[in-house]
Parts: sequence; C-alpha cells; structure tokens
Amino acid sequence: MRGSQNQKIVPALPEGLQDDEDVDLPVTPLTAEQAEQLRGRLRQVSPWWVVGAQLVAGSLAAWAAGAWSGQAAIGWSLAWGAFAVALPAGVFARALRRGAGSMILLWEWVKLGLTVALLLAGVVLATKMYWVAFVFARRRRLTGN
Repeated sequence: MRGSQNQKIVPALPEGLQDDEDVDLPVTPLTAEQAEQLRGRLRQVSPWWVVGAQLVAGSLAAWAAGAWSGQAAIGWSLAWGAFAVALPAGVFARALRRGAGSMILLWEWVKLGLTVALLLAGVVLATKMYWVAFVFARRRRLTGN
C-alpha cells in the first residue's frame, strides 16, 4: 500500500490490552470531509470486473478440465456451471450499477434464485439426454444407419 493508505482510522488499543480482548472502545464518527477523503483513498472495484473475472476463470477451468480428461463433455459441464454463476452475477451487477440501493437484498435473492434455476436446468437437461440418446439409437437401429 502507499503511504497515505496506511493511516489507521481506528484508534490504537490502550496500553495493556490485547487485540483479542472484548473491549468497548470509543467510536468517533467521521465528518463528511473525512468520509470523502476515505472514499477517495479506497480503490473501487467494478462489479463488472468481478463478473468478467468469473467468466475468465470458469472458461480456463473448463478448458483445462476438458483437455486434462480428454472429454469435451467435462469441459462443457464446467463451462455451464461457470455460466450459471456468472450470468446471475451480471444481473446483480447491473442492478447495483442502476442504483438498487434499498432493493439490494431483493436483487441478491434474484441472483441466488437464477443461479439455482440455471444449475437445476443443467441437471434436468443432463438427465433427460438419456431419452434423446435412446430415441436416436432406436431410430438408427430401425433405419440401419
């Protein structure tokens, strides 16, 4: 960290006290000017950067899993899992950028619900593929191709 970012906002513990002791220290609220200075020193991380990092990490993991196992289906499965997390995170990030404010808890529930729905859709589709394989196998047997 840089020099100005190393300044402590919380007062030091009185002499003779340990960090793990439960002590009520006096808390002084920041003035508007101090709060503005603190906001200026803190680095803002864009929620879109986090969503992008999730997509990149998921894509790399999917590629690595597919390459390591030699089975593309494993890579695609991992890619769907990453997508099922990143898409709802993107919806949440959009809500935050549009000023969700007091509705942030609602949007968190939307994000969680969408994640569960996408993961469940992946499981349902994966289990129903047996029926698709059965239909194609039967058609191939009947037509001789």
